[in-house]
Amino acid sequence: MRLSRFFIDAPLGLGEHALPEAAAHYIARVLRLGPGAAVQLFDGSGMEYRGTLIEAGKKQVRVALDEALPGLSESPLHIHLGQGLSRGERMDWAIQKATELGVAEITPVVSERCEVRLKDERAEKRLLHWRQIAISACEQCGRSRLPVIHAPATLDEWTHTIEADLKLVLHPVATPLSDHSRPTRLAFLIGPEGGLTDDEVERAHAEGFHPARLGPRVLRTETAPVVALSLAQHLWGDF
Repeated sequence: MRLSRFFIDAPLGLGEHALPEAAAHYIARVLRLGPGAAVQLFDGSGMEYRGTLIEAGKKQVRVALDEALPGLSESPLHIHLGQGLSRGERMDWAIQKATELGVAEITPVVSERCEVRLKDERAEKRLLHWRQIAISACEQCGRSRLPVIHAPATLDEWTHTIEADLKLVLHPVATPLSDHSRPTRLAFLIGPEGGLTDDEVERAHAEGFHPARLGPRVLRTETAPVVALSLAQHLWGDF
């Protein structure tokens, strides 16, 4: 039987641990797990720890960890996704599925046709929200390391600074992904709901991004990363 699995935002090791407030509340008050419940915890270091709850009260949750084991291996293909910033659930979906598909880094990219603008406090709240989505996705899919979610950047900022063996911008008129040689580090640029303008595609191309297409149909901004990452992992990663 699969153990209940939780991310703990604190270093873990064998022995007894008092869990951070957020994790303690979720385990004891939301899931109502009690003393004796078996759990599996990870802290993002790549290790997993199995143990048993020894206290699950309103003020404190403690766990005794008695087994350490290596977590799920990450994909040999390091993917940095530049995802066009989109509204609400579309962006949440893209981050969740990108995490499940093994992406290593995600940067929300602000382009001309983006309908969302984030500044200061609102941007910080969205980053925390997106990180929690990635955490939940890691808990579900078995990853032991969290993807890095960067602060939003403009398209020009991101394309100018990103480093990768292969840089691709999705475009309906281009060569297929399979025409490119195998990279170890891949950067994907995907536009927002309205897509990228021709000028933006040209500017990305000037920064070393090659246009690439996924197929004959134009995909939604939240569907495109699922298909693109799945194909990339199949061609060059761990699928």
